[in-house]
Amino acid sequence: MTGSLRQGALPADIVTPIPTLPPSRGKGSGSIGRRERAAWGFVAPALIAIAVFFAVPVFAALLLSLTDFDIYALADIGNMRFVGLQNYERLFTNPLFWTAMKNTGVFTVIGVPLSIITSLAAAVILNARVIKWRPIWRVAFFAPFVTTLVATAVLWNYLLHTKYGVINWAIGAVGIPPVDWLGQPSTSIPAILMFVVWKIFGYNMLIFLAVLQTVPDDLYEAARIDGAGPWKQFRHVTLPAIAPTLLLVSIISVAGFFQLFAEPYVMTQGGPAQSTVTVLYFMYEEGFKWWNLGSASAVAFVLFLCILAVTLVQLAVAKRLGAYE
Repeated sequence: MTGSLRQGALPADIVTPIPTLPPSRGKGSGSIGRRERAAWGFVAPALIAIAVFFAVPVFAALLLSLTDFDIYALADIGNMRFVGLQNYERLFTNPLFWTAMKNTGVFTVIGVPLSIITSLAAAVILNARVIKWRPIWRVAFFAPFVTTLVATAVLWNYLLHTKYGVINWAIGAVGIPPVDWLGQPSTSIPAILMFVVWKIFGYNMLIFLAVLQTVPDDLYEAARIDGAGPWKQFRHVTLPAIAPTLLLVSIISVAGFFQLFAEPYVMTQGGPAQSTVTVLYFMYEEGFKWWNLGSASAVAFVLFLCILAVTLVQLAVAKRLGAYE
C-alpha cells in the first residue's frame, strides 16, 4: 500500500469528510435585530419631536401661504380662500420686503464673520495656560448670552443714548462728537450689530473653547520644533483641527442672523426710516399687525428657503475646502 501512495497523501479509507454547517440564523441575527429595534426606540422620541415641531409646521406654513387666511378667517374658517401663488407675487412686488431682505443680508454678512472672529479670538486667549482665573473669565464672557434679551436691549439703549450714554461719553473723551446711534439710518445697523455680537459671542466662544481643548499638545510642540510661530501654529494646526466646529458655528450663526427680530423690535421698532426692518420683523408685522397670516406664512417659507440655500452653499464650500468628509 505504501508503494501505491504518493508521498504526503493519505489513503481514501481513512480520510474523514468535514461536515458543513448550515448558515446560522439564531443568536447572532436575533441580537442584531434587537439592537436595531433598541436603537430606533432611543431615537424615536427625537424623530417624533422633529416631525411635530419642524416638519409639520413647515408643511402647514406652506399650505397656509397658498391661502388668504386673515382675521376674518380666524372668526370663520369658511372665509378662507385658496389663492395659489398670489401671496408670493404680492410679496415679491412689495418694496418693504426687499428692504427687509437687504437689511437682513447686511446684518448677516457683517455679523456672522464678526461674531465668529470675536468668539474664536476669546476662546484662543482663554485656552492659553498663561491666562489666570480662566473660569472667571469664561463665566463673565458667557453671562450676556444667558441674560434676558429684552433687559439687555433696554440697557444698551441707555448705553447708546445720545446725551447720557456711556459710549458717547467715551468717544467724547477723545474729541469725537456724540453720535445718535439709534436715530440715524447710517448708524442704527452698526449699533444693533454691536449689541448682537456682544450678546451671542459667549455661546460660540464656549463651543470653540471645548474643541480647542481636544487639539493634542504634541501638534503644537512639533510645530514649535519646526520653527512655527504663534500665527503659523494657529493657521496650520488650530484651524484644520477645528474646521468641522467652525463650519457648525457658521451655520448656527447664519441661521441666527437671518432670524434677527427681538433686537430691532426692542431697540428701534424697525426704524429709523425702516433701516433696521428685518425679514422676521416684516413677517411679524404682516401676521400680527395687519393680520395677513397667509402673507406672513409666505414670508416664513421664503425665509426658510433662504436659510436652507445658504446652508447648502456653506456645506458645499466646506466640503470642497476639506472641512469635513
